[in-house]
Amino acid sequence: MTVLLFLLDGLTSFDIKNQFLKSFVYFGFLIGTPTILLWNLFSIKKKAKRIIGTVYPAIFLIFIFVVNPMKILFSSGVWRTQTILYQNGHLSFKTVEFQMQDIGALGYNKRTVEVIYLTPLFMLTSEVPCDIDKRDEWIKVDKDINELNLKFP
Repeated sequence: MTVLLFLLDGLTSFDIKNQFLKSFVYFGFLIGTPTILLWNLFSIKKKAKRIIGTVYPAIFLIFIFVVNPMKILFSSGVWRTQTILYQNGHLSFKTVEFQMQDIGALGYNKRTVEVIYLTPLFMLTSEVPCDIDKRDEWIKVDKDINELNLKFP
């Protein structure tokens, strides 16, 4: 489950909104992969099962080293909404937001995205269309998240 959530969060438009869950997934992936590899390598007695049990953890361990473990750690912060720019007039859970992600001593990542909240823990993001101000379904809000008193995790 940890690997699935890590791959969904890192490779698709699916984002984890809760910091505790995202940290658990990222650290679990970084620590769990070599642990499972070593466990399967030394605990399984039959040679065929040992080979099968070490293939997937070995592939994920190679993936970790190719991507760089420090890059994975720095991307384990959640995207926090700073400003809601537009709100959909028909669907209240669909907004266009300016978000920032803390990456430690390296500063912040910034993005403006269209957000669909699935649950308080998960959201889908996509690029903002160029003609968003011309579309009827979007209402310009342009307010700081603290001014709106909305409960976003």
